[in-house]
Order: sequence, then C-alpha cells, then structure tokens
Amino acid sequence: MSEEKKGFFSRLVEGLTKTRNNIASVFDDIFSGFSSIDEDFYEELEEVLVMADIGIHTTEKIIEDLKAKVKENHLKEPSECRDYLIRSIKDQMAVAEDAYDFENKKTVMLIIGVNGVGKTTSVGKLAGQYKNAGKRVLLAAADTFRAGAIEQLAEWSRRAGVDIISGQEGSDPASVVFDAVAAAKARNTDILICDTAGRLHNKKNLMEELKKINRIIDREYADACRETLIVLDGTTGQNALVQAKQFKEAADITGIILTKLDGTAKGGIAIAIQSELGVPVKYIGIGEKLEDLQKFDSESFVDALFQS
Repeated sequence: MSEEKKGFFSRLVEGLTKTRNNIASVFDDIFSGFSSIDEDFYEELEEVLVMADIGIHTTEKIIEDLKAKVKENHLKEPSECRDYLIRSIKDQMAVAEDAYDFENKKTVMLIIGVNGVGKTTSVGKLAGQYKNAGKRVLLAAADTFRAGAIEQLAEWSRRAGVDIISGQEGSDPASVVFDAVAAAKARNTDILICDTAGRLHNKKNLMEELKKINRIIDREYADACRETLIVLDGTTGQNALVQAKQFKEAADITGIILTKLDGTAKGGIAIAIQSELGVPVKYIGIGEKLEDLQKFDSESFVDALFQS
C-alpha cells in the first residue's frame, strides 16, 4: 500500500469511527456470545446490520448468503461466521476491474445529485487529481441555477489549474454543456467534467434538464466515453438511497461518489446503495483536501467498518 493510500486508510478508519462504534462491539458480541448458529443468532445479526443503515433488503441478502455459506462449509460455531460475513460484504461491494477505464479514454463526466452534498467540491477534486495524473481536463459550470455555484467551480478550476466553460447565472445549462463539448473537442481534452444543478424539489424540470444535457452530449460527442456519477451525502443514510433512485429515473448512473463519511454514524449506507441500485461506489470522500476523495476500495472500506 502506498504512503498516500495508507494515510487515506487511517483517515477512513478514523472517519468511520461513529459507524464502527455503532456496530463493531455489538457485532463481536454476537459472534462470541452465541453458542450455536440458530434463528436467534441470525435475527440478532440482522438487527445489528439494519442498525448500521445497511437497510432491510440488503441485510436479508447478506444473511441469506451467510446461511448458504454455513451450510456449504458445515460451520458449527458462530465465531466462524464472522469472516464469511465480512467476505460476503466485500465481494458484494467489489468494484469491477474496468470501472475506471474511462480515465484512459476521451470522456464526458456528468456529476449529478441534490444541492449540498458536495457535488461542486467533488468536481474540483476530481479535476485536480486527473490534472495531476497528466490528463487534459476541462470543467463545465452547468449548475446555472444555484447562486454562487459558477464562482465556486471557477475557484476550484483555479486551484486545480484547469480551464472552465461557464455561462451567466440563470442561463440554459444545456447550452453551457454544448459550448463545453465544442471546446473539449477543439482543445483535444481528455476529460470534460460537467457540474449540474441539484434542485430535487423541482424534480420534473431537473430531470428534463438532465435528459436534454444527455441528448446534446449524445449528438455532439457520440464517440466520447460517458460517465455519470451521483454524489450522495453519507450522513443522510437511507435518504441518500431515495435520492439516488429518483435520479436513476432520469440518468444512466454509472457510479456513486459518497461524501462526508468522516462525520457519520451511517457508513453502512454505502453497502445498501450499492446493493439496491446495482451501481458501484467509485469514489469516497472523507474530508476537505484534494486527496480526501479517493477511489473506492471495498477491502479497505469494509475492514474500516468492522475493525473492532
């Protein structure tokens, strides 16, 4: 593990302290406190997983998988189940090997999500990281609705040392994306990252806007690789799942950026979202610095979640 990765993992362990305090000790008590693997054992385990915001549906899947493993491996002791359970969650959350292939192709990224989840900040951090990796990056300020959004993104573009295409506040976001796509092609940009509006209370307009933006990219840059990442706030627990389902109606979501994991007792939501949506968590954020947004690693995450 590189020094940077090590540093991030220790901050992740620290960031998930609240979640871990919520579940780890109870979790361990179950494995050591039961003398046999019976229905009471499974029920108690189910309760702890639901408490960690893993959600009922996902928890049921995890328990079913564990029951199958118990049968298959002729397990008799509850303590033997711990590693199987953790392995099952890690496998479920594993990110496919080709999940980041878009980084090496001409790509248009749409970053979507409600206001206040850390969307613009995530755009800025990704831009900085791709630039540092030697990519030609361009930003599109397509959140023309929220006051200050364009200025905030312009500040991130300065920090990251990348160009930005923007319009006036209140202008048509699709026209900003149209101009940005033209600029990206003309400048031989590797990755175009588009910030978008997040006013979910005006759902119909927002969803139509996203569809219009997608149509423009499809028409104007048909051969670009497409990546649509939804940013979700880890502190909101099951609400994040509700938001993601609504956005999924309007956009073909390819991945999740889960932010604010440094202050939440609801870290288990990452497992629920991945399972319920069938969409991988690709990045997680645990702080304000550029390097505090990292590619998701299911091994590290689940270890940090269940370390006792």
